[in-house]
Amino acid sequence: MIEIRDLSRRYGPRTAVDGLTFTVAPGRVTGFLGPNGAGKSTTLRMILGLERPSGGRALVLGRPYRELREPLRRVGALLDAGAAHPGRSARSHLAAVAASNRLPAWRVAEVLDLTGLASAARRRVGSFSLGMKQRLGIAVALLGDPEVLLLDEPVNGLDPEGIHWIRTLMRELAADGRTVLVSSHLMSEMALTADHLIVIGQGRLITDTPTADFLAAAARSDVLVRSSAPERLARLLADQGASVRREDGNALAVTGLDPRTIGELAAAAGLGVHELAVRTASLEEAFMEITGTAVEYRATTTGATATAAGSTTGTAATTTTDGTHAS
Repeated sequence: MIEIRDLSRRYGPRTAVDGLTFTVAPGRVTGFLGPNGAGKSTTLRMILGLERPSGGRALVLGRPYRELREPLRRVGALLDAGAAHPGRSARSHLAAVAASNRLPAWRVAEVLDLTGLASAARRRVGSFSLGMKQRLGIAVALLGDPEVLLLDEPVNGLDPEGIHWIRTLMRELAADGRTVLVSSHLMSEMALTADHLIVIGQGRLITDTPTADFLAAAARSDVLVRSSAPERLARLLADQGASVRREDGNALAVTGLDPRTIGELAAAAGLGVHELAVRTASLEEAFMEITGTAVEYRATTTGATATAAGSTTGTAATTTTDGTHAS
């Protein structure tokens, strides 16, 4: 596992990481989230011994990374997809890394095949697209078949097939008992991939919790009801202690009552219900809510942009009364 204890990093008067403490356990995908400037990359670099902490410690498999013997067999990392000589072929780059870490040459062919780069193995890295460079960086991380993986923005530049592949790969590695820590700004992908979330802001820990608990605690949840008699239904539900808000058309947003109770009340009163669905906020909405006061680089918008943004709602996952899901 990865253990972070009171970890800090200062650059002169600026504190990039401020007393972080958390543990990344094996057997699950842990998402490492935070706004720009939150200290994620600095933390990852300290875990890998590329930055010296100003205080605290970062342990991998019980010891500092620099003390690991044959570290590529223990820890694989992707921090910079461009960290390969552009004049080398993908095969040559991997072969050099393998030779310098006393890894078997046959492993090069395995990771090229695993990452989908076998057909491009002889091409120069300088001719690669961003997505292909990402695949090569992931191949390097996997070269030693490590117990621990640290991936910084692994889906950056990947096409839909590549995103599905890396998502499946991370979950399979975690299911195999490995420790997987992934940093990403792509909230929709983290919602599908991460079992656990560590969120930081301005160098400090905001939350360390299972993804499902994070969504339940940080985001709104209500029931969307569409009825042929919205006014009458709204009064009926309000009389039962529910909070009811009118939305566009004949829709009601209801909190305080579950879908089954709403449906039974409407049926008993003879009121037609056309739609009844639980709505929960997306991971992006929950993330924005919980990190709102920890954003260091906050952009401004023009009046037109702000108006458009204000009228746009996030995608909500819904559950109908028959148990099916939609978005």
